[in-house]
Amino acid sequence: MRKEVNVSPAVKYGLVGVSLFLLTIANGLAQLPLAPGRQRETALALEQQKQYVQAEAAWRAVLQMHPNNAEAYAHLGLLEALQTHYQAAVPLYRKALAIDAEMPGVRLDLGLALFKSGQMKAAIEIFSRLLKSQPPFSPEALRMGTLIGLADYGLGEYAQAIPYLRKATVSDPHNLPYRFLLAQSCMWTKQYSCVLDTYHQILELNPNSAEADMLAGEAYDEMKNKAGATQEFRAAVKADPQLPYAHFGLGYLLWGQNKLPEAVQEFKAELKIVPDEADAMAFLADCYIQMNEPADALPLLEKAVRIEPGLPRAHLDLGILYSDAGRKQDALRQLETAAKLAPNDVDVHWRLGRLYMALGKRDAAKAEFAKTKSLNEASQNTIFTELHAAQQRGRPKNGPEPPAK
Repeated sequence: MRKEVNVSPAVKYGLVGVSLFLLTIANGLAQLPLAPGRQRETALALEQQKQYVQAEAAWRAVLQMHPNNAEAYAHLGLLEALQTHYQAAVPLYRKALAIDAEMPGVRLDLGLALFKSGQMKAAIEIFSRLLKSQPPFSPEALRMGTLIGLADYGLGEYAQAIPYLRKATVSDPHNLPYRFLLAQSCMWTKQYSCVLDTYHQILELNPNSAEADMLAGEAYDEMKNKAGATQEFRAAVKADPQLPYAHFGLGYLLWGQNKLPEAVQEFKAELKIVPDEADAMAFLADCYIQMNEPADALPLLEKAVRIEPGLPRAHLDLGILYSDAGRKQDALRQLETAAKLAPNDVDVHWRLGRLYMALGKRDAAKAEFAKTKSLNEASQNTIFTELHAAQQRGRPKNGPEPPAK
């Protein structure tokens, strides 16, 4: 049997008091904020361990003690950027700079956050200011210039982007993405010799570049060299049969040359790669219509306009098929839609005029026929124009990535 030890009330309550005192001390220590230096070290350690939520809490604890701590705001911005929350990072970086305008690296981080959140004009202002502060021809000056060129490209200011992108390709001759952006900028500004020069430079780095073949094909087509354009797109398809829009581009060129059976095969190949490519469906259907195969064309056109209602050719061809099938009201809706989407297309107004006549709407028909007299025969879009439109409809255009820090 365990012997009970008698403890006097004084001793008993004394021990309890000591325990309560120690517990109070422990609770107080837990609630007291860490010293600023230690709290900063904790925040940095959590940041390095990629424990972003905990790191954010630690930096905000620093701000509770020191509300004007620029470093804490800068790191909170960095934590947002590391999680790709670039828009959320911007005001935090700005707050840091408002407290300490000369804080190293923060202005560049702000520029990059603006760039990656799509605020290109604001990013250019930051990069331009940083460029002026760097010695000419220094690595940092070159980097700032490259960032300005990429931002100009993202804004569609292709002429302004070209000199910066030229410098970037000279300083980093093995960087293929910069050469592609340069070539595309030259395409947009109709500097076709620049496109072809850059194309040859790309081939020196990557002889099997299907993307480069497509760029050269677009340039040749703009220069009215259909044979050269077709040859380059054939090369692109051969180099990478799975490259999106390569088959579409070749099919479009063949369609324009009335080589319909070959065009059909290319549009079909495109649809195997991108099954919901509405433009490829529309042109494949148009080939079928011209080859007198309307049954194959109709389901393609109906699917195409469900996916992309803004395709004038698909609405025109649907109007033709519905009219031939006696579905006059359906044809009327399609042709009127086509006329809204392509108000300068002679064929649309001519067919709409004929349909109005068939429906007994003589005044409306006369108005449509009058429009055909004031319009020239619509010329075929170049492959560059058609491809760009198809790509814009088919997928979002990603902006260029900035060079690594």
